[in-house]
Amino acid sequence: MRILLTNDDGIHAEGLAVLERIARALSDDVWIVAPETDQSGLAHSLTLSDPLRLRQVGDKHFALRGTPTDCVIMGIREILPEKPDLVLSGVNDGANMADDVTYSGTIAGAIEGTIQGVRSFALSQAVRRENGARYAPWEVAETYAPDLIRKLSDVELPDGTFLNLNFPSCEPKDVQGVEVTSQGKLDFGLTIDAREDGRGRPYYWLRFGDRKGHFRDGTDIRALKENKISVTPLKLDLTDYSVQDRVAKALGFGAAD
Repeated sequence: MRILLTNDDGIHAEGLAVLERIARALSDDVWIVAPETDQSGLAHSLTLSDPLRLRQVGDKHFALRGTPTDCVIMGIREILPEKPDLVLSGVNDGANMADDVTYSGTIAGAIEGTIQGVRSFALSQAVRRENGARYAPWEVAETYAPDLIRKLSDVELPDGTFLNLNFPSCEPKDVQGVEVTSQGKLDFGLTIDAREDGRGRPYYWLRFGDRKGHFRDGTDIRALKENKISVTPLKLDLTDYSVQDRVAKALGFGAAD
């Protein structure tokens, strides 16, 4: 099995090293095409106004001055000798659940793999605060992901569907199993920090504040809160089919087929 890895935290991210160890538990044919620098929060963006600068940093390891989407396109269309059997994106430093999937470059890597016709998984490790510092228990993803991916690699997925895997911020021994979940709902949680530079001109930082989740049963948020691994099938088709007939009626058309 040929596996292509990417992420949004950059070529030197610890989570990418974890993902490589996960992938090598599954195959010897592992390729990495990852962003040169941190691309978190850029979602499914393409680089169209600047050149894509590529450099090889090791055997089958490439750094690209571009987004996760660019990395997957370059990997599949330019770098790999043949199309991969699997795209793995991550392991992200922090959970990608609920509304955050729309911002995530990690999710975007899996989206682009899916668009390119390759089975794709996004992997994210939830974090916590310990003694005032951010802590990611990477061993949770590294312990459980290989077997989980093996089991999920043969699942029949419709065209345009990929899997979003989130690992809880506990120790491996405290994981309470795996749950197939739906996408939850988080409050926006971003604040705008207004500042001035040395010349008195304003600038701004967006930052996450306290965020409240709607912990409904069956959601990714609830699963992580209960120290479970969350597996959420996501699809590229954003059409709200339940509203089509209402929109058609408002426009004076017959019911949508």
